Amino acid sequence: MPRHAAGPALQIERLSVSFDTPRGEVQALREVSLEVEAGEVFGIAGESGSGKSTLAYAIMGDLAPNARVLGGTVRFAGDDLLRLAPGALRRIRGRRIAMVYQDPKSALNPTMRIGQQIAEVLEIHALASRPGAAARALALLALVNIPDPPAVTRAYPHQLSGGMQQRVVIAMALAGDPALLIMDEPTTGLDVTTQARILELVADLRHDIGAAILYISHDLAVIAQVSDRVGILYAGELVESAPAAPLFHRPAHPYTRGLLDALPDIDLARAFRPIRGRLPDLTRLPGGCVFAPRCDLVEDACTRAQPPMATVGPAHGARCLRWETAMAAPPVRQERLLGAASGEIAATVASVRSLTKHFDEPGALTRWLGLARPPVHALDDVTLDVRGGEVLALVGESGCGKTTLGRLLLRLLAPTSGAVTVRRRQSGAEVTNDAEFRRVVRIVFQNPDSSLNPTKRVAAILERPLAIQGVPRMARRLRVRELLEAVRLDAGYLHRLPRALSGGEKQRVAIARAFATGPELVVLDEPLSALDVSSQASVVDLLTELRSRLDATYVFISHDLSLVRHLADRIGVMYLGRLVELGTVGEIFRPPYHPYTRALLSSIPVPDPSARAATVRLEGTVPSARRPPSGCRFHTRCPSKLGRICEDVEPPLRRADGTHWLACHIPLEDLRREPPVRPPSGPDA
Repeated sequence: MPRHAAGPALQIERLSVSFDTPRGEVQALREVSLEVEAGEVFGIAGESGSGKSTLAYAIMGDLAPNARVLGGTVRFAGDDLLRLAPGALRRIRGRRIAMVYQDPKSALNPTMRIGQQIAEVLEIHALASRPGAAARALALLALVNIPDPPAVTRAYPHQLSGGMQQRVVIAMALAGDPALLIMDEPTTGLDVTTQARILELVADLRHDIGAAILYISHDLAVIAQVSDRVGILYAGELVESAPAAPLFHRPAHPYTRGLLDALPDIDLARAFRPIRGRLPDLTRLPGGCVFAPRCDLVEDACTRAQPPMATVGPAHGARCLRWETAMAAPPVRQERLLGAASGEIAATVASVRSLTKHFDEPGALTRWLGLARPPVHALDDVTLDVRGGEVLALVGESGCGKTTLGRLLLRLLAPTSGAVTVRRRQSGAEVTNDAEFRRVVRIVFQNPDSSLNPTKRVAAILERPLAIQGVPRMARRLRVRELLEAVRLDAGYLHRLPRALSGGEKQRVAIARAFATGPELVVLDEPLSALDVSSQASVVDLLTELRSRLDATYVFISHDLSLVRHLADRIGVMYLGRLVELGTVGEIFRPPYHPYTRALLSSIPVPDPSARAATVRLEGTVPSARRPPSGCRFHTRCPSKLGRICEDVEPPLRRADGTHWLACHIPLEDLRREPPVRPPSGPDA
């Protein structure tokens, strides 16, 4: 592809956008100014509600009908996009300016083959004839490193993994050879290995296509890995802008420092703590600095007038009166592991023995007619125990079986073979009665938006499980207030609908509901992946407090090993339905590693543009669960495969040391000699 001319590809000056709502005028963006040079990646970061997506949609000219542009300019190739006629804007949008959306499932047409969808972009903009568009689609899929492009062009979206779907969306965005590519949270929700491949792709594209890239994310660790320069948005204002290295090494705004401190640190060197408070109501903004109500450095002058954008270094600006103090402050160090058990681990509360779950098992008639397909091997022969009072984390890529295992623990699925036994912690008696089981074992789902009834108020949501268990009305009301207090919400939330809550507040309500019946085992199924970093830190702190106070036991399902290291006592690593490693946090995060665990650890982004882990990139995609490989299921992607033994013989779990178990044919002595992914640090070093 041709490279684009040097110079600013995008110039935004004093852009202000508001939304008319029943609550009043929401001031979503206020006098935002920035430039994105051709060939650079400009990262935009901030919490949910900070205005990141509004900025992207304003550039695309695709704001909601209730939006109003109050002022400013958005210049691209000499034109102010805000003042272009609709027809002229349509000719630019999708061709000269393209956007990659967060959810590829909603960006792709489920009824069209992939090749047709890419070709359609080319035909709409008259960039190629039908035969030429088909050839161009193949070239674009090759550009985004999709294996076997001819096969992918014939596939439907549902036949591709999440990472493959995102690559297809990127290929579609590149079809018109755009001069500006906007990427809105393109890796949110992806597992760490898929995210690592997408970030590598972004780094490659900046050199291959020469376009400017505006990369939007709430995760500063991701921003650090891809960006040349970074802008920090807070409550609609650009509060800091700088080249990546100085911003991450010496942030000049307290909000930027707060975002960094809210990131889970895989090396346990920094504090993992939320930013206190919440974003202001954008219909009633405070006077002075908009961050003042949450700032640890606030002084009287901060509340009198909005601070100007101060120059704090070369191309480095911060909207703060106390930027010198903020820059001089060292990072807060990690004082404790949040997940450290408060006492001795008690007896087993859940036993999993030879647990197997296959989906889509063929029936007798299908087999007789010769039409049977192999079943989906979601889980195969998994054995482990969950001990009272511990946090057992289950980690692995999408499709590894961790959610299936969680649902089997909850009796939401019936096993194909094997057994799950849940026991009362005090008596050791097995729980067999369904009503008792629903009291003892509860779940917190991934997305609070879909797990909370949008038509019910918080009080009704929390009362529901108590009413099902036959708790009298007055006792229910007292219990609901206790639950709200336990999750640090006041009684004013009782009459709110879910839509009136932030993402973190919704998840707090979901957690309160899970604890309503006094459970002994709580399954947490990716409860943090839909939240921004500050909300994540706040909810992790809450889960740790509840665990200590209520002596709860968690099975924590996640693809984020950074979070897991802070929260868990033990970790089970899963791959394609098998348990490949099991041990304490200290055992999992130092050699010997299973080769798959090493790849997971090395894929975790860190908020330092200069940091380079001992990177292990997995080639190819996870094999089909309908036809899992023989022998070690990881051998098709393993960078350390020994040969035929890995291909033909399934490795059993064997003790590495202590409570550490591995399923790998490589001699333990060889695995122990491998260097750590990162130097040892923290309490478990």
